[in-house]
Amino acid sequence: MVNTVVHKTNPNALSGWLNGLFGVIIFSGSLPATRVAVRDLDPYFLTFSRASIAGVLALLLIFSFREKRPNARQIGSLVVVSLGVVIGFPLLTAMALRHVTSAHSIVFLGLLPLSTAIFGVIRGGERPHRAFWIFSTLGSLLVVGFALSHNVAVSLTGDLLMLAAVVVCGLGYAEGAKLSRALGGWQVISWALIISLPFMVAAALFTLPASFSHVSPSAWGALAYVSLFSMLIGFIFWYKGLAIGGIAAVGQLQLLQPFFGLGLSATLLHETVSPLMLVITLGVILCVMGSRKFAR
Repeated sequence: MVNTVVHKTNPNALSGWLNGLFGVIIFSGSLPATRVAVRDLDPYFLTFSRASIAGVLALLLIFSFREKRPNARQIGSLVVVSLGVVIGFPLLTAMALRHVTSAHSIVFLGLLPLSTAIFGVIRGGERPHRAFWIFSTLGSLLVVGFALSHNVAVSLTGDLLMLAAVVVCGLGYAEGAKLSRALGGWQVISWALIISLPFMVAAALFTLPASFSHVSPSAWGALAYVSLFSMLIGFIFWYKGLAIGGIAAVGQLQLLQPFFGLGLSATLLHETVSPLMLVITLGVILCVMGSRKFAR
């Protein structure tokens, strides 16, 4: 008798990847929006005000659904999440984007999936196959190489700030995904925002500009986007995706984020999409598929 092994698609894994994809699509507008906002707004005020706005909305969500408070151990993890994705990444990128362009930041976004995967091993206890790291590294190199091919200007200060942002963001993603398995995705980002809310409101008031007369409508729109979508809604999908599909595996979807952003620019701003971008995008998609296959 011959034993037949039937491989079935895990619906939970598929749900994780779809949620992660929605999160990445939402995040794809974050850096361009931040770049627009810091033209008229101080990066410190931008960071503190976006978290304050999202924190108030998170507070309303938690009280509306009467969510149970996290325990002391979970609060420690929520502080790490808050320091990583509520304070660290937005502040460091806002500061960096005063020295580098949003196009140059793609170089570092290409390293974010690796950072997330590494912290997924350290904090999430995941053990991807060796082939996963090959596909992940290759995908990162494709994104970095694509960004560098555009002859973008280099700034040591901006590059160091972006590198620090990638490290703290990877930690915040992995810690939040691990915690989402117990609390839920939207609850994690909501509690992280609430924990930081008193500090953020005080800091926003302290960095409040003397006048807003110089702030353009596009800057206000950018602030609204990063407050509502980048700071809250995107994380609801993202943490759920990481928790269900795996931190290291779903984290590789971040490789597609720069190309979603460039695609949006081509659609909305009629910017040119080069044949090289299409080729690199295809290569990155293949690397993401390969990473998914060997992630567990």
